[in-house]
Amino acid sequence: AAPPAQAALQEDEVFERGRSRSTLNRPVVQWYPGHIARAERLLKEQLSMVDVVLEVRDARIPLATTHPALAEWIGREKAHLIVLNRQDLITKVEQRQWASVVRQLEHRKAFFTDSKTGEGVKKLAKAVLDAGRGINLKRKKRGLKPRPVRAVVIGFPNVGKSALVNRLFNRKLCASAPKPGVTRTLRWLRVDGSNLDLLDAPGILPPRLKDQDAAMRLAICNDIGEASYLASATAAYFLEQLRLMSQCGVRVADPKTGEVTAPVAIVSRRYRMPFGEDESYTAEDFIVELAVHHNGDIEVAGTRVLTDYRQGSLGNFCLELPS
Repeated sequence: AAPPAQAALQEDEVFERGRSRSTLNRPVVQWYPGHIARAERLLKEQLSMVDVVLEVRDARIPLATTHPALAEWIGREKAHLIVLNRQDLITKVEQRQWASVVRQLEHRKAFFTDSKTGEGVKKLAKAVLDAGRGINLKRKKRGLKPRPVRAVVIGFPNVGKSALVNRLFNRKLCASAPKPGVTRTLRWLRVDGSNLDLLDAPGILPPRLKDQDAAMRLAICNDIGEASYLASATAAYFLEQLRLMSQCGVRVADPKTGEVTAPVAIVSRRYRMPFGEDESYTAEDFIVELAVHHNGDIEVAGTRVLTDYRQGSLGNFCLELPS
């Protein structure tokens, strides 16, 4: 069976088909709290002091978690490392393919990490220090003493930035939780003997999310505040995408049995409710039927589906196709 990333259709075509056939009345996703606006302004002021920028993206949705203005803020002089966190929630095949995409389109190496277990963090830490080594060579030529490399961690809310910072220093310096908006201020961190000064920043978002499909993927992956979307509608949108992915040949490993199968088959087994084959049975219908087991509350039913995907209970796979 073909692995998830080998779907023949381009991602845009998949989602265009979804838009044309879906019965969902999709809500507008918008979330730009005041602390993000303040943090963005302060971050731009601090960037002049930074040697290395670590841009953290969600490995499940690398495109949706790419800030469109970041390259302009950074400029060409600073080292720019792209980190795809949550590597545990996608397949090895998808990792290799996304690494190739980043290399071809952005001319950079992608560093895959799991900030929960620390996997990939040592390689990233070495790359940060290597990238900043030239700074001290220049200082030495000018007769100045060496100083720690200054780096900043930037990314959308809840992509694992603070957890990654804790792993880089091998101790808990930042509050970290699986929800957006935990970090609200910029803070310079230093551990004696680490040779690294690191600026931990709140999650940053574009002021307006023009691509609503990308915004929905942010909501599905919990990379945007819960106040910005309805769990029921977001879960229904997610299920329709799984139907389309299944129709386009995407196959993933069932986390319970190990069988490589269509995503809708995993959904059907998980909830003991058939989904995917009957075109007249919509994702909204599915959420309403699932809500019967949750006192008729469609928001609780929607939250259950989203939580199951976020925790890997529906399989580990990208929502954006590397092809």
